[in-house]
Amino acid sequence: MRPGTLVRLALAGTRTDTARVVLTVVSALLATLAGLAALTVLAIDKPPGDAWAESEQYRNALLREPGLRGGTAFALLMLTIPVLALAGQCARLGAPARDRRLAALRLAGATPGQVTRLAVLETGVAALLGTLVGLGVHLAGREVLHRPDAQGRLALPTDVLPSTGAIAAVVLGLPVLAALATALMLRTVTASPLGVSRRAPRERGPRPWAGILIGVGVATFAAVRPVAYRFDGNDEVLGWLVPLFFVAGALAAMIGVVIGTGWISYTCGRLLRRYARRPPALLAAGRLMADPWAGSRTFAALLAAVIFGAGAAALRAYFVTQDQLERDQSQLAGADGGADPFYLSTMDLVDAAVAVAILIAAGGLMVALVEGIVARRRAYAALVATGVPRGTLSRSVVWQALTPAVPAILLALGVGEVLGRGLFPRAATGGSSAQVCDATAALCGDPATRERYTRIVETPGSERVPDVPLEHLAWLGAGALAAVLVTVGVGLLFLRVSTALDELRTA
Repeated sequence: MRPGTLVRLALAGTRTDTARVVLTVVSALLATLAGLAALTVLAIDKPPGDAWAESEQYRNALLREPGLRGGTAFALLMLTIPVLALAGQCARLGAPARDRRLAALRLAGATPGQVTRLAVLETGVAALLGTLVGLGVHLAGREVLHRPDAQGRLALPTDVLPSTGAIAAVVLGLPVLAALATALMLRTVTASPLGVSRRAPRERGPRPWAGILIGVGVATFAAVRPVAYRFDGNDEVLGWLVPLFFVAGALAAMIGVVIGTGWISYTCGRLLRRYARRPPALLAAGRLMADPWAGSRTFAALLAAVIFGAGAAALRAYFVTQDQLERDQSQLAGADGGADPFYLSTMDLVDAAVAVAILIAAGGLMVALVEGIVARRRAYAALVATGVPRGTLSRSVVWQALTPAVPAILLALGVGEVLGRGLFPRAATGGSSAQVCDATAALCGDPATRERYTRIVETPGSERVPDVPLEHLAWLGAGALAAVLVTVGVGLLFLRVSTALDELRTA
């Protein structure tokens, strides 16, 4: 099959295929913007001077201080996780219709390899288009937002660009990654002239081995501070070892929570089947046990955002405790003021990033829920034809979504809090001494009398364990659950259309 024919067939299809391509383009665009923003922050040149020399051309301390740029870039890269998960959900949109199209191509004489390349090319071309548009938006935004203030300082790093190799890695790497992910998802699919079949999964339900990954992630985060103390002064080792621990621990914990959602779904299905008495719960129990990994696929991006948000809440609690300790120490020494609230204000930006991630994850959740309803429309229509009320089906969809979502969100909150607590277990201040003058300003200002009224105040060091941010965690969990409820409500709008008796004639 010639390359031109492959391209034409990849771009052909129904309206559902067009929607899948458009959503893939949008996902690739968002991921490109996040990646290029992170690389731009890392591309800021260090000014001449010592290691703490600041880039004075920026108004924001996150960009001005060199020690904070790595964390800022890491937070921007974390936004790509829900975006990539959204792309994965969009790739599943209209899967039954795409399977029928692949079977028709096999009937026309296409080989299995050509069919696989066709599906991979569709995703790769759409992702490449999205990354190219994202690059254009980034370059255009750089020109539009380059607005120095009266002092010549910039709000964003619009005066720098990542290297050509870094830009090419993002623009070309994301489509390659999307194409490889599509090939991986099609590994269990066999397209024959008679139809599309998938290898049956194992009948045994998931096992709770995901707890091992969660434990590895928590242990890795807890080891960051000891490792930093062990190699203190060896900047070459710390430069790659600490980021490696961060990335490995975060990925292990997130993968553990996502995989553990499959076990949660299967366990909830078993409990519902054993104790439920009403048809909606029993229908949901059957679906949860038949496909327990649907919860892992559906809630992956949302759970990743919740883990990141819970870890940020633990970090905020540490900063609050540290700030209070330094204020108390200043008061004991007879001085006013306290710690710089910069880190507390920075956490507001992190919370905003978490909110954006939850919104993106809600979009992916909505796509997955609608795709599941549309894919099973013949089964739903058959149930309605046999006398099952549509209200019963609606309640079964709610049961199926909320039953694994609630414990999975609680697990994600707990893991994120434990990760943050393992990284910053306690706030501490060292001992200090200060001179305090107990006389009037005139006597204290006179060198001849100042020493008579001056005394040395020794302030001992102190430690305090940060409080668990229950209120912050409750709001985060409520926001994630609200996102699930909203997407379920939108999905129920498609349920009425998908249960029409005409759907029984769908091929």
